[in-house]
Amino acid sequence: MTLRHLRIFLAVCREGSATAAAEKLYIAQPTVSVAIRELESHYKVTLFDRIGRRLFLTDAGEQMRSYAQHIVALLDEMEARSQDWEETGTLRLGSSITIGTVQLPGITARLQELYPKLRIEVMICNSDTVEAAILDNEIDLGLIEGECHHEKLADILLGGDELVFLCHPEHPFAGRSVAAGRLNEEPFLFRERGSAGRDLVESTLKASGVEPRPLWQSISTQTLVSGVAEGLGVAVLPLSLVRPALDRGSVSQFWVEGIRFTRRFRLLYHRNKYLTRPMEAMIRLCRETWA
Repeated sequence: MTLRHLRIFLAVCREGSATAAAEKLYIAQPTVSVAIRELESHYKVTLFDRIGRRLFLTDAGEQMRSYAQHIVALLDEMEARSQDWEETGTLRLGSSITIGTVQLPGITARLQELYPKLRIEVMICNSDTVEAAILDNEIDLGLIEGECHHEKLADILLGGDELVFLCHPEHPFAGRSVAAGRLNEEPFLFRERGSAGRDLVESTLKASGVEPRPLWQSISTQTLVSGVAEGLGVAVLPLSLVRPALDRGSVSQFWVEGIRFTRRFRLLYHRNKYLTRPMEAMIRLCRETWA
């Protein structure tokens, strides 16, 4: 039994004969007759009484029509609404903190204008957590800073940013360029482990002979900026996030000879993921943002 059988059966119910039903459906009359016989054989019932040239529903036929109408109506409704599913469903995004703070709000606002009925859920966390969430199908698209570590993930290179050294305005380093070795004497305020920014900073410093001493570890960039402003240590943080503090003079920038931190942003998704229209639009908006 197929949905085609049910559609033919309902056409016969409406028209009262196989010939008239065949004309409405633009199929051959024997095809209609075969479909009705197959239904009757499958369910072991008689659906029509054949009186003269007309067909009249039996009690079993009446029950069949009730179910068939419901089934076909649900299918038609599903097919009609399925055209809008992608645009009325949920898009799950993950982002590292820098992108989530600076660029993502504007991007999601533009996406919401394109798809007003779309629910856009956002998770802000470190880059490692974003990658793991994509692999576990907890989010659809992810934006991270730094390298992608999983071959199952497709990645699109976007723009980038710069990380800068920060200290208290009265620190001896403030506004100066110092040798890398002098950092060994300084306590560091770091982002948490799993942060792409921290990975970049630690690996670069160690390559320059610096063994940083983590004093604070935090998921909050603002917490680290506040710690630097209180003179608790030095930090390396994204310029885009600390610019307001630099402008206020609550922290100062300094430079280290031979060390500069630049990194690239990436948009990630699982290689087996079907890209819906909203997902493709999100990718396009990200490319435009960092064009």
